Amino acid sequence: MSAAIPAPVESITIQPLLIRRAAVLGAGTMGSRIAAHLANAGIPVLLLDMVLEGAKSKSELAIRALEALAKSKPAAFYDASFASRITPGNFEEDLPRLTQCDWIIEAVAENLAIKHTLLQRVVPHLAANAILTTNTSGLPISRIAEILPSETRKKFFGTHFFNPPRYMRLLEIIPTPETDPALAASFAAFADLHLGKETVFANDTPNFIANRIGVSVISTAAALMLEQGLTIEEVDALTGPAIGWPRTGTFRLADMVGIDILAHVAANFPQGATQSPFTPILQEVVKRGWLGDKSGQGFYKKSRAADGSEERSALDLKTLEYRPQAKAAIPALDMAKSAPNTAEKLRLLLAADPTKDKAARFLWPLLANLWNLSASLIGEAANDAPSIDAAMRAGFNWELGPFQMWDAAGVKETVARLKSLNLPVHPAAEELLQSKNTSWYAADGPQCFNPVSAHWEPIPAQPGHARVADFRRTHKTVRSNSGCSLVDLGDGIACIELHTLKNALGTDVTSFIASVLKPDSEAVRDFSGFVISGDREHFSVGANLMQLLLAAQEGEWDEVRGAIAAFQRMTSSIKFCPRPVVTAPFGMTLGGGAEINLHAARRQPFAETYIGLVEAGVGVIPAGGGTKELLLRSVDAAAALAPPDPKDPPSRFAQSAELLTALKRALETIALAKVSTSAFDARTLGLMAPSDRITLNRDRLLLDAKAQAVALAEAGYSAPIPRTQIPAPGLAALATLETGIYLMGEAGFASEHDQKVARWAAYILSGGRITAGTLISEQYLLDLELEAFLSLSGERKTQERIAHTLKTGKPLRN
Repeated sequence: MSAAIPAPVESITIQPLLIRRAAVLGAGTMGSRIAAHLANAGIPVLLLDMVLEGAKSKSELAIRALEALAKSKPAAFYDASFASRITPGNFEEDLPRLTQCDWIIEAVAENLAIKHTLLQRVVPHLAANAILTTNTSGLPISRIAEILPSETRKKFFGTHFFNPPRYMRLLEIIPTPETDPALAASFAAFADLHLGKETVFANDTPNFIANRIGVSVISTAAALMLEQGLTIEEVDALTGPAIGWPRTGTFRLADMVGIDILAHVAANFPQGATQSPFTPILQEVVKRGWLGDKSGQGFYKKSRAADGSEERSALDLKTLEYRPQAKAAIPALDMAKSAPNTAEKLRLLLAADPTKDKAARFLWPLLANLWNLSASLIGEAANDAPSIDAAMRAGFNWELGPFQMWDAAGVKETVARLKSLNLPVHPAAEELLQSKNTSWYAADGPQCFNPVSAHWEPIPAQPGHARVADFRRTHKTVRSNSGCSLVDLGDGIACIELHTLKNALGTDVTSFIASVLKPDSEAVRDFSGFVISGDREHFSVGANLMQLLLAAQEGEWDEVRGAIAAFQRMTSSIKFCPRPVVTAPFGMTLGGGAEINLHAARRQPFAETYIGLVEAGVGVIPAGGGTKELLLRSVDAAAALAPPDPKDPPSRFAQSAELLTALKRALETIALAKVSTSAFDARTLGLMAPSDRITLNRDRLLLDAKAQAVALAEAGYSAPIPRTQIPAPGLAALATLETGIYLMGEAGFASEHDQKVARWAAYILSGGRITAGTLISEQYLLDLELEAFLSLSGERKTQERIAHTLKTGKPLRN
């Protein structure tokens, strides 16, 4: 094992490296996207590549890369304007500019000779304190470093980003024996804090940690598929959410990553390590140029039928011909869906008889390979099991790492079963059981068994990282119901944690939040501030549509009215709570989830927050105060641009161009059901304030939000007073907005029902059909929201939209 990896230590705070400016050498797909993510983090970047013969500009390759980034999907930038932080250049003219950079990352082709040639040219231009790293998916770091001067080798190590760097959280840091350990640790702290990365130290072994395991799993899955006569659709279903892995499964993931990349990584393994019946097939697919999404076809292919509809095909690996894609029919997977969590699903799937059950027959040898390989890598590719688990969770988006999966399935039980199936068991697992332990992780604390030392070792806490579950263990749950819990975060702050299915907002959530935050509640008495967040993948998908649909279809209008009124009471309790309420959204934050955030004293979103008032997609308008809040934001934004003269009548401001422009933006946000592509983009939709701070690392989100709540409380927070003097835009604004809606319909951008929903939104944003400048209150606007929601809920097309969304998860345009 290399001595370069820092040994496990107790939690200590390491000062992050200061990176003021960076350079990326290589403007290919990976290099340009690394540059984009550094720009996302606010770091000016120099993006250089070679000079293209015959090009109009010597920086043509970097310029083209920037143009491609602007069009890339998924978006490479949090906000399109961040592209201005990247300066294109070339290796011929711009290497002297590297003296201005604190970090230079080499990301040219995976060819040792090319890397050596470039690095030799780079060394003379390095600043004294600059660090130099290489992005490689598997080339030996020590071999790359061998041509560097000894002083430079101290500041050189591997930084393996995963593609696309904005979205994939893993950053493997690979020191060499000559790397300064303190410098590598300081860089890891920088990447964690400023780039939002899950940093994992890996040894300089073939393909490091995540690719070493990931490619082996793909190869094993493909070999089992051929052996057991499965289809690629069946393998993707078996290696997806059923076992806590992404929906892409195995082959769809390969298409996304690039089949040529998969083949390249496989070639880095020691000779014969990944040889299987799948190897010649993989080589043939690459030879034919079927490289996945980048070439338009791979293991799957999309095409257009004669009628213009989209057709999806899947590759038959026996004939290498495409056939219509088919849904995998595996009864065990359907049964597993009812299990409450991944651990239960895993145990359920493995409990079946492999001689009779297709899922068990496939999963047992697949997981045997995964577990045995992972155990063998402790002491070789990584120091310990937690590093391996972290690499697979962050690098492949697994819910559980290999050792966490093993614990979930039961180490003692699975070892006995593996032996009965004549499948291998790694000695490390035997050693664990012989030590009278039955799990890799201790049940009563942050410790993990290490077979190298044969002892339990502490898992060092990362300063600034926390999830709600951590506080449930160390503090206490004050109260809870089926939808929410109130968890003590310490320092006088409590967290309202959402934990319904997909964090959908039903009566259990609305009643809980309203009761916790009311002025005379015990919680308000006992705590000085609150955070609303959770530990799941998404903050909230919005209101519980099933409850609404059933009530509307049965004509239970009093029930619908009561549910909306309760929702409005909840959002009002957030806004007018005597204690500051800070929301910490993440992932999908839709409909009612967005309305919760609009009413908070502050928002501390995760950068990857996709927030939107999407109610129009199901045929209604935001009625939990969301439409009202966008009107208030429009009024405030217009007043900031053109402060009204106190001597002027309210009608002058209500009819100002600034207010009308803001209202048009608000109407588009609601009527088009716009969803932000990031927390930064949410500012352009008026769903986040410029003052709202944004967290790039998901693991830091909770404590960042808590710090906001503490700061507000210590500053003597005073809750806002309900507004009663809001100048209504009135009839003139309504007429302008309705004209825009009509033109959208004429242009084919809005159906008849879309227009009806949009007109209701315009009606509320205008304050109704009243004279411009009429002073109205927040409660008046809430009453308009309720009126609109009840009217639209009774529409047949709205009920069709809700039913379709519940069935398919997609909106219906009717």
